[in-house]
Amino acid sequence: MASETEKPKGLSPTDPCSYSRPDECIVTHIDLDLDVDFQNTSLKGQVHLSLQKKKEDIKNVVLDTREVTVQRVTDQANGQELNFTLGEHDPNFGSKLDIKLPSSCGDKCVVTVDYETSPQCSALQWLRKEQTAGKRQPYLFSQCQAIHCRSMIPCQDTPAVKSGYSAKISAPKEVIVLMSALRLGTEAHNSDSSKLVHKFVQKVPIASYLIAIVSGDIESRDIGPRSKVWSEKEMVEQAAFEFDQTENMLQTAEALVGPYVWGQYDLLVLPPSFPYGGMENPCLTFVTPTLLAGDQSLANVVAHEIAHSWTGNLVTNSNFEHFWLNEGHTVFLERKIAGRLHGGELMRHFTGIGGWKSLQYGVVDVLKNGPYTKLIPDLCGVDPDDAFSVVPYEKGFALLFYLETLVGGPDAFEPFLRAYIERFQGDSIVTSQWKDFLLDFFHQKVGVFDEVDWNKWFFGQGMPPFKPDYDNSLALPCADLCQRWVNALEEDFSSFKAEDFESMSTAQKREFLSLLLLEDPFSPEKIQAMETAYNLNSIKNSEIRFSWLRMCIRAKCEDCIPRALAFVNEQGRMKFVRPIYRDLYDWEQSRQVAIDNLQAHRDEMHNTTAKLVATKDLHLPN
Repeated sequence: MASETEKPKGLSPTDPCSYSRPDECIVTHIDLDLDVDFQNTSLKGQVHLSLQKKKEDIKNVVLDTREVTVQRVTDQANGQELNFTLGEHDPNFGSKLDIKLPSSCGDKCVVTVDYETSPQCSALQWLRKEQTAGKRQPYLFSQCQAIHCRSMIPCQDTPAVKSGYSAKISAPKEVIVLMSALRLGTEAHNSDSSKLVHKFVQKVPIASYLIAIVSGDIESRDIGPRSKVWSEKEMVEQAAFEFDQTENMLQTAEALVGPYVWGQYDLLVLPPSFPYGGMENPCLTFVTPTLLAGDQSLANVVAHEIAHSWTGNLVTNSNFEHFWLNEGHTVFLERKIAGRLHGGELMRHFTGIGGWKSLQYGVVDVLKNGPYTKLIPDLCGVDPDDAFSVVPYEKGFALLFYLETLVGGPDAFEPFLRAYIERFQGDSIVTSQWKDFLLDFFHQKVGVFDEVDWNKWFFGQGMPPFKPDYDNSLALPCADLCQRWVNALEEDFSSFKAEDFESMSTAQKREFLSLLLLEDPFSPEKIQAMETAYNLNSIKNSEIRFSWLRMCIRAKCEDCIPRALAFVNEQGRMKFVRPIYRDLYDWEQSRQVAIDNLQAHRDEMHNTTAKLVATKDLHLPN
């Protein structure tokens, strides 16, 4: 981890990952006028930034950029050109854009930046039409979290700053354009009859990482009174079936934490290279096609992204050192939604058990109990992508679950959750503000927190200082079958029957396999016996397929290598791709095959995924 002296010059005193100084002059609105250029793989046009001075004597506004070509900056009021300087490029944080404010500027003004993104823009992935399912039109999608918006828009790229935005996006008539905003229709392009201009508005102030754009050959189906699902037509009917419980999830969340304020809640099923399970862009959640299991068994990811509409999008971490405020609360709310819809408290406890095992793998096996296992890590000089892990999700959830038990259970804690949203909605906060509100809300019970070791929870490396007491009723059959396999000798293999596995729910099957991954690797013979009993090679559910492939690689089954490579090549979700590559690297026989495969398919991968697999998982030079 970088020391304080290694911190790039000019970074904000309140956000270790941004140059911007919203404490001096802040962006209050973003207005985009951009052209989607598929041929040159760039966005080009203008951004109009509404600014408000925070201090009287401020003469400049500081923005974040990364490999953006700034052509000119003007005062929108009179067209006067403004002086600007672009700082030295830092590979983690890009460059500081320092703009001299108009001499006539009072406490407010609007500056216009004419610019063009680079084909290497880290926020954008451009797909050739051959890389799409339909192979008819090229495709563009963005991923701005954590600090990639600066490569798409010169902006104050820190979650401490929230603003509404509006946009006019011109694109070829053959493609649709969507954004993380409400659609206002289209109009004719004023000079190019082959294009349409798509108009959008987002009235609720959001952090820059939530600005999103997609353009491609997509269509939609209604899945609820305020929801559509969008995708290429090859997947749209399957997606409409998979996510038809979206409105039920929205209503369940509203009952827990208050009204949904964003108007529309649409889902977009992206091409396979999308690196995450989902991304909570307001009005338009992005999800991976790996959720299309055919039986709605993976739709809980939608519950997670819906929960972000409150925890993350309304109440936001002020910088990414406090990312657990977003993700820990969202996992906590997601599991409450899922529990109310499917299986109640037993299911919520069961998913907590699975989360704890995921946390163990992440903390011990991946992060080696290192500095990024802290709930509040030090990101000085660090790209947040490099610190991304399961820790803020599951360590954060475990803390909240533990606190809930201390105050008396869900009936006592859920009012706090709702009050927390109401108090901080629209704000960006740090952990100390959350803790102060918690202690104040429970001031009559404040003594119950005496046993909480706050310092270890927030800043301790490794696993949490306390493991919540989860009800394991649904987990016991998984553990029993796991131990039967662990202890089985060759003569016992015939005793395992297909119904042992088939009688389990999908969630229990996932738990069973995750338990096996915590054990010593099986022999190839035992792996073959499992395949004979359960026909695991034929399962399409991506979560089960992922765990099974990891078991096979760890058992050094040579015939699994082509199947593992096919899996990482057909989808780019980092949750799956990175552990598979790590496992292949750890097995000497498959190490070079994995490296060769990455090199052959790197151009098909998302920028972030390719970088992390290469440098962190396969240990290739940067």
